Amino acid sequence: MNQRTFVGIVAALALVAGVVGALYIAPPNSSSNAQPEYFQAYPEPRAISEFSLTDHRGNPFNLTSLEGQWSLVFVGYTFCPDICPTTMAELNTIYPELQALESVYPIRVVFVSVDPKRDSINRLSEYVSYFNKEFVAVTGEHKSLFPFVRNLGMMYAIAESTDNPNYLVDHSASVVLIDPQARVLGRFKPTRQPGRLSISDSQQILADMPVVISK
Repeated sequence: MNQRTFVGIVAALALVAGVVGALYIAPPNSSSNAQPEYFQAYPEPRAISEFSLTDHRGNPFNLTSLEGQWSLVFVGYTFCPDICPTTMAELNTIYPELQALESVYPIRVVFVSVDPKRDSINRLSEYVSYFNKEFVAVTGEHKSLFPFVRNLGMMYAIAESTDNPNYLVDHSASVVLIDPQARVLGRFKPTRQPGRLSISDSQQILADMPVVISK
């Protein structure tokens, strides 16, 4: 074998090794190296303080209830005329695809009602089941709700008298993500476009969730 042939064989082997390494050792499109495009992560995961709420089945819902799963959490109320039902419908649309994502932990949707005066357990059960029977709805007294919602980086306020049966509740419209260790990672903020409701874009959530849960 002459030197030119030998050099050619070595070069070919090096090329093959490089291709194999690129594909199997450090794939250029590896999800572990990808960054979410829409998800706004907090600077550090935020621990959630102990809290005590009740779910739509009448069961206690607390910090332990958030462990061992990914939770997409939305704050609102059942009498909300627009943002809440639209967001819930959007989350239901992508829910089958979220369930199909490769993940050690399940992905759940949690609706937190901040209107306990009108949102009874029975009403919450009917409301959340209308969108998806696997969704979870929770509520409680304001003394428990308010610190929990603030802990998520969200807010709500009742700006008028609740003596008016049609009072409105101001609330954040983001969808917050809680990891399986019950820590708040960040949120999907509403997209603002003229003439459209400011809600979190479900397709943006679906696009980024595989990246976020692979970290």
